[in-house]
Amino acid sequence: MSVNRRWKLKKRPVGDLAPGDLELVSEAVPTPGPGQILIRNIYLSLDPTNRIWMSDMDQYMPPVEIGDVMRGGTIGVVEASNNPGFKPGDIVQPFDMGWQDYVVSNGAQKLQVGPDLPILAYMGGLGMTAITAYFGLLDIGKPKPGETVVVSAAAGAVGSIVGQIAKLKGCHVVGLAGSDDKCKWVVDELGFDACINYRTENVLEALRRECPKGIDVYFENVGGEILDAVLTLINLEARIPVCGLISTYNADGPVPGPYMFRNILMKRALLKGFIVIDYFPRIAEFFADMPGWLASGQIKWKVDVRQGLENAPVVLQDLFTGGNTGKLVVQIGPEP
Repeated sequence: MSVNRRWKLKKRPVGDLAPGDLELVSEAVPTPGPGQILIRNIYLSLDPTNRIWMSDMDQYMPPVEIGDVMRGGTIGVVEASNNPGFKPGDIVQPFDMGWQDYVVSNGAQKLQVGPDLPILAYMGGLGMTAITAYFGLLDIGKPKPGETVVVSAAAGAVGSIVGQIAKLKGCHVVGLAGSDDKCKWVVDELGFDACINYRTENVLEALRRECPKGIDVYFENVGGEILDAVLTLINLEARIPVCGLISTYNADGPVPGPYMFRNILMKRALLKGFIVIDYFPRIAEFFADMPGWLASGQIKWKVDVRQGLENAPVVLQDLFTGGNTGKLVVQIGPEP
């Protein structure tokens, strides 16, 4: 490829991402300088936080500035290297992220890949969303055998891993998802005890049915009415890791808080937000457990791969409409 296609933020979205908010431009492929490497991106991770980064709201990282390349995690292959630590052909995760074909980077994380460890594993079972699931559930949720764990967005990249880890810890696990097919997948394939289709069922009534002993841990990915229903049924000293609030990210005005927030007090519950980067110093804990769980088949992962960098903004919207199952990824170019 003789050009470097790059998606740049043209204007901040109001509500849903719209055509014209991002602009696809073509530039020359960059040349690495001293100590640098040139990476050709293969896969681009699409995540709800992409929408947050486009806004100028208070957030955990500086927002993407107007005119800058859209931020996003990638996996790529080293094409040229002026760094003795890297050679052409190395598979890496660049520290310099972005929606683009090529990036010149001062550093990257080398990935070990092989017949039993495909590149996509680092977007799925060994990727950021799996790390998020692991620490959010185990460090904040602290599930105990026999407890009831409820997971929203259960068929998503994070939720699907959360529920499986909770089952490994001996819990009764109930998911919430947006279609019968997704519910069937998390129960039949991933081993959840039950799954509620929030589009067709009354969530509070369904939770009463599936959680007869109340709710001890709620892994929060969506916010809104589902959070209210869960708060109604939480047990004494329940724990609520707040990973995401995707139902609010496209709101074009203030979002009301949960009506049942008083139960945080009445039930002496813990509600704690977290970001995966908080746990980078403890990443060895994840890699001590997860590879073994994957190899034994105790944890399964799924990557929903779409084609073409040019399609990234349209594909991103599937995260907000429920059009994906598992980890949503765009393939930018061929694997080596």
